[in-house]
Amino acid sequence: MASDEAEDSDPGLPAEERVMAHARGKARDVAGRVGIPGGGAVLGADTEVVLNGIALGKAADEADARGMLQALAGREHTVMTGLVLVTAHGEHECLARATVRMRPIDDEVLRWYLGRGEWQGRAGAYAVQGAGGALIEGIEGEPSTVIGLPIGALGLLLDDAGLAPWGTAA
Repeated sequence: MASDEAEDSDPGLPAEERVMAHARGKARDVAGRVGIPGGGAVLGADTEVVLNGIALGKAADEADARGMLQALAGREHTVMTGLVLVTAHGEHECLARATVRMRPIDDEVLRWYLGRGEWQGRAGAYAVQGAGGALIEGIEGEPSTVIGLPIGALGLLLDDAGLAPWGTAA
């Protein structure tokens, strides 16, 4: 279920705090509206692309997306995904990071990518799991962090909450 939580936290907060505040807000919003399933949990996630300590957010329009992609082209940046798991017994959270190297992007490739519209609603104006994968030179860390659901980190949260399908938390 999608959250109605607005991603409008204080832009002056460090990126790590912003991404966690958004993930927390999303999980709490859904848990508050529909409740927590018996023996289960509600998961909230938020992803942010950070370049030189500045969180880029989502592009407002195609011109904004062009500017973001030009700024990222040929450089490394950090992708952070915050996870918050709300259970009947409390909250569990973590922040996963990956470093992404974007290849240099010429005008032809940029026009092609922007024309696909995939940049819309995406942190940093790209989706590595789609056509945006053609823009990427390499990823250090868990690729699923860049996609927006770090599977390894989620497994640790489920284990910590006693909800992992492979057993209970110690």
